[in-house]
Amino acid sequence: MNSDFDLESYQYELPPHQIAQLPTEKREQSRLLVLDCRHDLLQDMKFSDILDFFSPGDLLVVNDTKVFPARLEGRKDTGGKAELFLLEYPDFNNSDTEREPAGQSLTGKIQCITVTGLIKSSKKAKPGSHFFFNHNLEAELLQYLADGKVQVRLCFNVSNGQNPEEILLSSGRVPLPPYIHRNDKDHHEDRKRYQTLFAQKPGAVAAPTAGLHFSESLLNKLKEKNIRIAPITLHVGYGTFAPVRVKDIRQHKIHDEYVEIGSETAKLIKQTRESGKRVWTVGTTTARTLEFAAAETGQVEAKQGWCGLYIYPGYRFKIVNGLITNFHLPESSLLFLVAALTGRSRILRAYDKATRLGYRFYSYGDAMLIIC
Repeated sequence: MNSDFDLESYQYELPPHQIAQLPTEKREQSRLLVLDCRHDLLQDMKFSDILDFFSPGDLLVVNDTKVFPARLEGRKDTGGKAELFLLEYPDFNNSDTEREPAGQSLTGKIQCITVTGLIKSSKKAKPGSHFFFNHNLEAELLQYLADGKVQVRLCFNVSNGQNPEEILLSSGRVPLPPYIHRNDKDHHEDRKRYQTLFAQKPGAVAAPTAGLHFSESLLNKLKEKNIRIAPITLHVGYGTFAPVRVKDIRQHKIHDEYVEIGSETAKLIKQTRESGKRVWTVGTTTARTLEFAAAETGQVEAKQGWCGLYIYPGYRFKIVNGLITNFHLPESSLLFLVAALTGRSRILRAYDKATRLGYRFYSYGDAMLIIC
């Protein structure tokens, strides 16, 4: 088998202490490893130095998804501890209003919404079981779905004037990735720092982490340099943490994620490319969205729907030639994507250098700028 398709070829050594557990004090203080594929060069810089690579008239495309507090901790109706991890942002426009829901502890005016999630408890719960999170929120397990997922009915007590969305925001915890091992995982700073400054549309259960490095100060300097910013939306799903379990990575099934590309963003991308300026892509989520939108014509088109595009070596990029990204887990689909852009051997050499230089890895870690 070609090594580019062999899962074991995407393994690398990383000392555990280089997995970032906290963000830098200031967003733009992260380190930046610049990989220029055109000249096969690597440069060790600070993220704030990224300004030097942008020219007036360039376009920065960012993901404006917003992480919602998807992790709900509570107890089962049998008394044991339980956690519900929501896999989707509830559709609050489609809630049912009831006044006396049967079999539940909430009283008064109740609104209920059906959602998909994952349940973690000491003993497997049965359909019909109830989970209590606080005096304003509980859930009923409706049924088990494929891949360990469940369908639940979230019920909110709206008698006190709070709407369901406000109750969820105050009840849930930030869904930090599983490789962040801290006693203070519900630290109030995570609500701000595990969110980009571009975040507008709730729907993600993981942050598009390349965007975490941009501060207000850095964005102001970009504007002063006449660098335009255009948004797309990709709601990052739980599948971003799903392990690849096949030896031949071509057999992996990528997860679908909801995307939106507006007509104004598509227009700006077209104008920028036609003028000979560069389109800079912030994050693998944005890269995947742009390539998905350009699949039919080779040009980014306004689009919305479910993106199932799987990018691995051999893929020919239509839009992306400048990517800002974080460092990704070994044997992950995100590492396959950047390997498709740079070449597998080159990206692994870059990761090896980053490791030797003491870079911090993963969500709260340092960044790469890839120019191809």
